[in-house]
Parts: sequence; structure tokens; C-alpha cells
Amino acid sequence: MLVTLRREYALLITSGGQLLLLLVGFHIESFIGWIWCLGIMALISLLAWYSTLHRLRAISSTPTSRIGSAAQGYVELIGRGRPGPVPLISKLRVLPCLWYRWKVEERNAKNQWNTLDKGESSDYFMLRDDSGDCVVDPSQAEIITKHCDSWIKGDYRYTEWKLIQDDPLYVLGEFKTVGGSNTTLTHEELVKQVLSEWKMDNADLLKRFDLDNNGVLDMREWMLARSAAKREAEKRLNAALAEPDTNFMLKPRDGRLFLISNLDQDKLALRYKLWSWAHITIFFGALGGLAAVLR
Repeated sequence: MLVTLRREYALLITSGGQLLLLLVGFHIESFIGWIWCLGIMALISLLAWYSTLHRLRAISSTPTSRIGSAAQGYVELIGRGRPGPVPLISKLRVLPCLWYRWKVEERNAKNQWNTLDKGESSDYFMLRDDSGDCVVDPSQAEIITKHCDSWIKGDYRYTEWKLIQDDPLYVLGEFKTVGGSNTTLTHEELVKQVLSEWKMDNADLLKRFDLDNNGVLDMREWMLARSAAKREAEKRLNAALAEPDTNFMLKPRDGRLFLISNLDQDKLALRYKLWSWAHITIFFGALGGLAAVLR
């Protein structure tokens, strides 16, 4: 069963809203009512078409990168999902996974389901290809998964979606590497940082460099302090450069699509293509209906 979460819910709700507007139009059976219903349907369908087309273009136009050689910025990665340092257990099924979302519903007297509780995990997990590893932060991602469990006990319905270990994952988002090879620190900046830290403890600064004990640093003593700061800055820079690189996949800061799925790229593209055709068809259908009503 294919389940689409987060923003994909908006597409499902949009379609439901369009059907509801159509039913409202039939129920009202008035000229003004039909104009309003068909006009809103057209507007909603146009916005939904633009949203799905935006996602389709992001998937189709972003080239696939390898983790070990990916450029910093907006990229598309494909690999296998691996657990993070702390194993994650799903809330309802109590099974090991990479990510999960759950929903608990209760049946009311009208045989309708009301949501009692819902949520999702935000723990990091790993993406691995043959060139390296990348830490994936699923927070605020649009997640599409085919793993779904749903069951009923009495008047309660439980639903849980998951990404599991070794799932083939498609991830589209902002790639960022933190570590020695990507450090932006310079020696001059570190010298200023060291001197600023030393100035905050003036007593210790004087103790170390006030050679004549007169309570102030003269030019010669200040040059000694600066030379010592340069040596300390060089040590810190070498330590920073020696730090191992860690790759991260995060939500883009510019608001572009952040997508995680265990469907392959072609199936994702086809899904959004079908949605875009459906919404543009409804849009023109609503315009045609509106023209017919106005005649």
C-alpha cells in the first residue's frame, strides 16, 4: 500500500475538497451557488496543479549525485537506509525502523473515525551508497513510503507508517558537509578569537605577558602576547582541519522541496505527473462548467 505523508496529504485533501464543492453545488441548486463552487474548484485545482508540477520538475531536473563527491547545496541522493547511532523503535508495532509516523483513531456513534493521537519520529538516520555515508534529518521532510500497517481493535483504529533498514531511499534536499575539509576558519580569524578570549581574563593575561609587572602591557609585551596567540591559533586550525568530514542531508533553507521516499525516482515522477494531469483536467472541467452556468 502506497502512503503519502505530509504535503501529499494536501493533495488528497484538495481532491476531497473538490468533490465536496461539487456535491455542495448539486445540493444548493442555485445560479450563484454554482458560480461560487465551480470558481473555487478551478482556483484550488490550479494551485494544486502548480504544486505538483513544482515537485515533478524538482525530481526530474535535479541530477543524481554520489555521497562521496556531491557538491554542497541542493542535490539528489540514492542509497540504502541505515539506522543511526541510537536504534529507533516504532511507537505502535514496537519494531526497529529508521522513521515512523502513527495515528490512533476512535469510532464515534456515527461510525466515523476521530483522531485521538498522532505524531512522528525526528531521529536522524543514515543514507549509504558505495561512496560514503550521509546523515539524514527527516524533520520537515515530505515523506512517501510504501510501508504501512493498519488494524482495528474494538472501537479503535491504529495506523503506522515506516521507513525500515536497508530500504532503497531517494532523498532530495540540501547537502552539507561539516568537518576539516570544509572548515571556513582562517588563521587570522583564529588569532583574533584567541586574543579576545585572553582579554576576557585580564589578570591571567597580565600574569603571562606583563614582564615588568607594572599592570599594563607595553608594545613589546603585547607583541609577545600576539606571537603566542598566533601559535595557539595555528594549533586550533590544524585540529579543525584534522576533524573527519560528516555529510548531512537537511531541509533546504530556501524552501525548496525536501523529499524522502523508498520509491524509486521514476515511480515518484510518474505519481506527480498523474496528479498534475488530474488537477489540470479538473481545472478546465470547472472552467467549462462555469461557462455553461453563465450561459
